[in-house]
Amino acid sequence: MITATMMCLALNIYHEARSEPMVGQYAVAHVVLNRVQSDRFPDSVCAVVYQGYNKGMHRCQFSWFCDGQSDRPREQVAWARALLVADDVMQGDIPDPTSGSTHYHANYVKPYWAKYLKYNVTYGSHRFYE
Repeated sequence: MITATMMCLALNIYHEARSEPMVGQYAVAHVVLNRVQSDRFPDSVCAVVYQGYNKGMHRCQFSWFCDGQSDRPREQVAWARALLVADDVMQGDIPDPTSGSTHYHANYVKPYWAKYLKYNVTYGSHRFYE
């Protein structure tokens, strides 16, 4: 059964990391869960994924949600994989490969905040920080 929480997490995995290796998808999922556990972020998966939406375009924590495009998954294999990854992570079956990271970015961008956080690891095209 797909819960609302699983849907939120799977959508984030799909839109942020569907072209990444599996470990990169697990890493993106763990960042969301690490944020839920942090007192600096909202305390539910959906609230973390959709954080910043009410502030307008390009204010979301995860850019896919505020880009004005449809959020409906179109690649069925990638969507099925995102659901599997979300379920694995929510069940606690996969240890955190990010060492507690709460942030990541694609390696082709240079966000201002990266220099203030501790770099942990890179998977695929994403760099992870805490």
